[in-house]
Amino acid sequence: MGQRAVLSAIVGSVIMLLAGCGGSSTQEQQKAYTPHIDPAHFSTTIDNEYFPMKPGTTFIYKGGTERDQMSVTHQTKKVMGVECLVVDDRAWEGSQLVEQTYDWFTQDKEGNVWYFGEDTKEYENGEVVSTKGSWEAGVDGAKPGIIMQSEPKVGESYRQEYYPGEAMDMARVLSLNASVRVTYGSFDDVLETKEWTPLEPGFFEKKYYVRGVGPLGNPADLALVDVKHS
Repeated sequence: MGQRAVLSAIVGSVIMLLAGCGGSSTQEQQKAYTPHIDPAHFSTTIDNEYFPMKPGTTFIYKGGTERDQMSVTHQTKKVMGVECLVVDDRAWEGSQLVEQTYDWFTQDKEGNVWYFGEDTKEYENGEVVSTKGSWEAGVDGAKPGIIMQSEPKVGESYRQEYYPGEAMDMARVLSLNASVRVTYGSFDDVLETKEWTPLEPGFFEKKYYVRGVGPLGNPADLALVDVKHS
């Protein structure tokens, strides 16, 4: 993960530590996480096969009465000097908008997709009731994480975001050859991950990604029903 010359050793050592986290405390893991960020090593061209983010693409997910729409915009935002692509993610419960988030993604020269923060708002009856979970890398101790590795390997764990006490999602690769059926289609050789946060002990969810398509969601929850291009 990270640039072969600059980030691999640093972030790779973090992955090894987290993969064996049974004997390490959360505090030790946090201290060890010090990714080196060089803006020259990043690009808003995100073509990772498992997580392609081409501007003008909209992913639509449904599950029960819930619907989520993730739109890759043509907008960018500079975070820690790194140009990031802005993704507009909106969630509805029935006909009511319940959350809108602007996520900031970028890709390094190795092909890893990084997550540099989010501006999130929760709604009730059309009014913003919370911005909890918002964070920006480089602000108040927050650091960027990797949302998708360039070459996922079974058993590896990695940080997706890091803002102590607010946003600390992590992921572990469970399989590279899962079979998944969602409304959008049936797929083999699917990447399966387990995602969790130490902020909610005992809670985790599985997510699925397929080459050339991207995030499938989870058939048991919100799953991909359509991909639109404009």
